[in-house]
Amino acid sequence: MSEYHVYGVGNALVDIEFEVSDSQLKQMEVDKGLMTLIDIDRHHHLLNQLDVANGKRCSGGSAANTIIACAQLGGQTFYSCKVAADETGDFYMADMENCGVKTNLGHSNREDGVTGKCIVLITPDAQRSMNSYLGITAKISEAELDEAAIRQSQFAYIEGYLVPEPNARAAAIKARSIAQAAGVQTALTLSDANMVQFFKDGLLDIIGDGVDMIFCNEDEAKLMFEVDSLAASVEPLKKLAKRFAITRGAEGATLFDGQQLIDVPAISVTPVDTNGAGDMYAGAFLYGLTHGMPFAQCGEIASAAAGKLITQFGARLSNEAMNELRASYTI
Repeated sequence: MSEYHVYGVGNALVDIEFEVSDSQLKQMEVDKGLMTLIDIDRHHHLLNQLDVANGKRCSGGSAANTIIACAQLGGQTFYSCKVAADETGDFYMADMENCGVKTNLGHSNREDGVTGKCIVLITPDAQRSMNSYLGITAKISEAELDEAAIRQSQFAYIEGYLVPEPNARAAAIKARSIAQAAGVQTALTLSDANMVQFFKDGLLDIIGDGVDMIFCNEDEAKLMFEVDSLAASVEPLKKLAKRFAITRGAEGATLFDGQQLIDVPAISVTPVDTNGAGDMYAGAFLYGLTHGMPFAQCGEIASAAAGKLITQFGARLSNEAMNELRASYTI
């Protein structure tokens, strides 16, 4: 028996979320609906234009959100990341522990520096625009990997946001290699359209000869293969992953279980905040895969979780809501 259902590796960012108008977003010169990497000066410049007291803070990072979601549903999880020896790093480490996620953070002394932060700006149409200052997480490397934990997991999950930094990309490749050598299944999220558009070759390096599962949205899938339709992206995606899930917003999701395509409808809701929806989707899906659910049902619980999430602010559901969700899909 594996000790962990899912092992994740990714950036450690403390999310600070704000509600803003479209005009504010334009005034701040923020690219709407995308993740943009920024430096510390830009980070402070943006904060100076916001009501900091109304910002909502929680531990995040794409893969971290996914790992937390899986843990909330009852999965045993481990997360490798990098935070600094500062107050924000203390907050991140404590929050992950409170979520029941084991990490590498207590295994070594944390370095001086600044823990990564992400300013998440939510507009009235529920779009999230992310401005990430990576801080010390930009230095994540193979040293942060826990090889024993990878080998003792059912799935190793990697976020595409690691691709811009060479050391982080090397860590992602190493994690995939360790997992494959140990017979552990591998999963990757393409993470963001900007990652696909500007770092496609790096993503292909992470994928290597192929992974077991890819998560992406429709725009990312089309960008990956420079095609104009979802249908045209399906066949080439099969060459990179044995199975995949392509989320399509209000249109639901298109899954490939290794043999056939499966369409799963979206839950009909009024969106308030789409921040973390893809991460929640992957977390619930991986929970289903590691707990014996049929592939289509994994898509159903993932759609239900993501649909519930976007009706509220924040990238995380309450434990009570996750318990109710798990009970609804117990096989």
